[in-house]
Amino acid sequence: MTVRLFREDDRAALRDLFVRAGEGSPTASLWGHVDSEAAVYLDPYLDREPESFFVAENDGVLVGYLAGCVDTAAFPGESELMEKAIKEHRLMFRAGPAAFFARSMLDVAWAAVRRQPTAGVLQDERWPAHLHINVVPEARGTGVAAELMRQWQERLRGLGSLGCFLQTLVENTRAVRFFRRMGFVEHGPTPIVPGLRYRGRRVHQQTMVWNP
Repeated sequence: MTVRLFREDDRAALRDLFVRAGEGSPTASLWGHVDSEAAVYLDPYLDREPESFFVAENDGVLVGYLAGCVDTAAFPGESELMEKAIKEHRLMFRAGPAAFFARSMLDVAWAAVRRQPTAGVLQDERWPAHLHINVVPEARGTGVAAELMRQWQERLRGLGSLGCFLQTLVENTRAVRFFRRMGFVEHGPTPIVPGLRYRGRRVHQQTMVWNP
């Protein structure tokens, strides 16, 4: 197994990996349209910050990746990217995505009535960097994710970064345990994630933070 920086010729394999890596997790499917989901959670990292994008390969086959961002404040926001993807891919005219976003609006209204927060990106100068990490099911527990994370953390140390955050789900207990082992700790509230369901139930965002 080798962990290295992204190369331009990895793009096609990464798109396939983007689909497969979430299998079995609460975020295996978001609104059910791969191209638009990749336009939010994959492509911007390849285009804007390839020097912070690490891939893991086993016998020449990609089995995991870590998409990092050194300065979240300088990166397009998730809401901005989602709005652009919705328009470009005409998601409101696609049954699956339209149902997801309609459910999202209902969840936001439900939370507002109860005066509860909903999921959002952390904005705190103590943790300016962030990441997304994905590993295919067959490579979980092999050390792939830990090596991806170690190389990302080493990059942040070398840059003198103050810290990093990530956002997972309370219900993704395996991921939470892994991030704890890598030095991250839970931070802040655990609001619902509008629209998203796991086993028919609402899920909750878990923010975790790390300082060198």
